[in-house]
Amino acid sequence: MRRRGLPLNFLLLGPLSVRLNAREVHVSAPRQRVVMAALLLNANRVISVDRITEYVWDGAPPPSAAATVRTYVMRLRQSLGEHASARILTRAPGYLLELGEHESDLGQFTAHRRRAAELAERGDLEGSSAALAEALALWREEPLADIPSRTLRDVEGRYLQELRLQTMELRFDTELALLRHAEIVPELVRLVREHPLREALVGKLMLALFRSGRQSEALDLYRRTRVLLVEQLGAEPGADLREVHRHILSAHDRPRTPDPQERPAPAAETAAAPAVATVRDRSWPDPAQLPSVPLPLSARSDALARVRHFLTTGTMPAGMVATAVVTGRGGVGKSALALHAAHTMRGSSVHGQLYADLGGAERPLTAREVLPRFLADLGVPRDEIPGEESERESLYRSLTAGRRLLVVLDNASGAAQVRPLIPGSGGSRLLVTSRRRLADLEGARTLLLGPLDEAGSLELLGSVVGTARVGGEPRAARTVVTVCAGLPLAIRIAGTRLLERPHWSIGHLARRLTDAPRLLDELCAGDAGVRPCLDAEVAGLRRSAPGGIDPAEVLAALGAAGASSVSGGEVAVMFGCPEAQAEEALDSLVGANLLGAPAGGRYRLDALLRAYARERAQAVAVRRHGRSYMRAG
Repeated sequence: MRRRGLPLNFLLLGPLSVRLNAREVHVSAPRQRVVMAALLLNANRVISVDRITEYVWDGAPPPSAAATVRTYVMRLRQSLGEHASARILTRAPGYLLELGEHESDLGQFTAHRRRAAELAERGDLEGSSAALAEALALWREEPLADIPSRTLRDVEGRYLQELRLQTMELRFDTELALLRHAEIVPELVRLVREHPLREALVGKLMLALFRSGRQSEALDLYRRTRVLLVEQLGAEPGADLREVHRHILSAHDRPRTPDPQERPAPAAETAAAPAVATVRDRSWPDPAQLPSVPLPLSARSDALARVRHFLTTGTMPAGMVATAVVTGRGGVGKSALALHAAHTMRGSSVHGQLYADLGGAERPLTAREVLPRFLADLGVPRDEIPGEESERESLYRSLTAGRRLLVVLDNASGAAQVRPLIPGSGGSRLLVTSRRRLADLEGARTLLLGPLDEAGSLELLGSVVGTARVGGEPRAARTVVTVCAGLPLAIRIAGTRLLERPHWSIGHLARRLTDAPRLLDELCAGDAGVRPCLDAEVAGLRRSAPGGIDPAEVLAALGAAGASSVSGGEVAVMFGCPEAQAEEALDSLVGANLLGAPAGGRYRLDALLRAYARERAQAVAVRRHGRSYMRAG
């Protein structure tokens, strides 16, 4: 593996620095440091070039921003050296930095937090507290202080600071459970002075003061905090803080000092600490909305395992929901894979499963349309569903917080469509399918689902027409799946046509597919077709930059040339433009699943994409001929 034998450590929980082989590498150029920080903070996830440009130019990128970012990445690779630079991978629509968990202080911090949660679940509060202390010891100064990007500091810096505060709160909870209230009072006093409106910290300090025999100070702190909240926010203290106040007034949790020999039980805190999750009425229904799916393919078993791993492995930071995105071209089997994964996880989503088909880019549903149904499915009477969209979102988060639901959002067109439907933090999980990569959906782990290989394609064809029929004509069956380019939708359509015409041999279908003047006309059955999927991808294309070339025109030009592969330089010659503009257009086609990702500097078109590109070229020629005829007339 590339990582083995290379001492490498990125430090983010303070000023950014890189240590390679016990020497420190300094990235001096300010904008390169912004790019480096953006890659590190999204380690092992693709971060789009658009997002990087937002960070580098604070929301006002110049027209040449994408090309300049590529230059910055190239220089970063040079600064890091051969082995470390190989970790920065080009992945549409941007870049991905491969990084092991223990190769950054942020990764180590997350690992300590996860270990603390595991120990707490086993009842080892001493070990949990020690793990949280180790996590917090990794912090040095203000994170990202030396990164000259207001946008990145606002987004990522605030996230890191919030993560630190939440970790401190977890440690205080553990220390309170261990009856070490007196020891944590000084640190809590300092933090409450810095964050006087953070009610969770105020509540823990009130409880620690009260247990230390300082009831009047605890009550005075509540009074002062309430005045601040009313004056500055116009709001009364929240339910959790009021509950601590009530406990103190009733002396329910009497102050005490533990005996040195005493080992407190893990549940010692539960009678006094504010409730972590709202107690819900058991009459709430448990929705079970997952559609049925065909039998799973063994060829997709690895992808299925990865999706399950994304959603079930590790502990999410407080306030986040485990999210997986399955992405790929239309017809590749995203929905089937996601639903298979969802069905296998029904036992762990004990409060039910919510499902919505968001309609894709052709007929997108908004959260305004989906939320009322979700709320009704969760037990809210129709006449009690709020009319205001923001109130609906708040109610949805409140009802799902602390529950273990699985929410499946199929066929999403963008991250903005998904965000209002993310369940409240707790044990819920979110599974999304989309033709787009949704790189701007924060915290999501993405699986790019590719076409089936030959064995998987033959397995799918056999599941439709019967394995005996496929085994009887192996060469013709291979021809059919090759023309279908491993696309499950195309293979199912081919199989359906054979089922509808039992007098056809597979060889007859193979000849029709290979000889057809318009291949996509052959790949239609009922309301299913390959062409509508590709039309939808073209409809979502945008000119990549002002003054750039139109990606749809590039696709048509490739069809006219009959190209099966192309380079950026060749397209630049075709259109008489700079190679950077040509690559921007080609990358847009890759992002829209209308071109294969580059390998060896060449972008490839499979049989289906070549057929579609030819159709686009013919349509362009007909329009031009029509215009010429009209002018001549």
